[in-house]
Amino acid sequence: MNYNIRELKKSEYDVLNKFLYHAIFIPEGIEPPPESIILQPELQVYVKDFGKYPHDKAFAAVHDDNIIGAVWVRIMDDYGHIDDYTPSLAISVLPDYRNIGIGTDLMKAILTELKNNYERVSLSVQKENYAFRMYRKLGFETVSETDEEFIMVCNLR
Repeated sequence: MNYNIRELKKSEYDVLNKFLYHAIFIPEGIEPPPESIILQPELQVYVKDFGKYPHDKAFAAVHDDNIIGAVWVRIMDDYGHIDDYTPSLAISVLPDYRNIGIGTDLMKAILTELKNNYERVSLSVQKENYAFRMYRKLGFETVSETDEEFIMVCNLR
């Protein structure tokens, strides 16, 4: 399949709400939550006023003029927060386009971009999420964990 990775345009930032919902890991056999779940404050931190802060950066995967995946970072107090100098990362690919390398390509694009300005980037991933393996292949290391999640960091320099 042909797709390209490019910077997300400011006029497209609203699409991050859709991708925030699709970034929620739903274990096999569990009913997906309502889309309104993204309105909760602990999730809105990922998207509210995106683009208004100097550390906000996003890339999109585009196929046939449709955004099919997104990766974005900002410095925020989220599940993957480790300090006030390290951006936290979120990524999502629409279900019909998963497991064909789009997530890896998005990650490579954002990591390359971040190397210019940051020493590291962090994220949180549920232990059951298959994306954990991709993060490890890309250089992320577990720095802490809870019963359900790993906090991972990728050193960029």
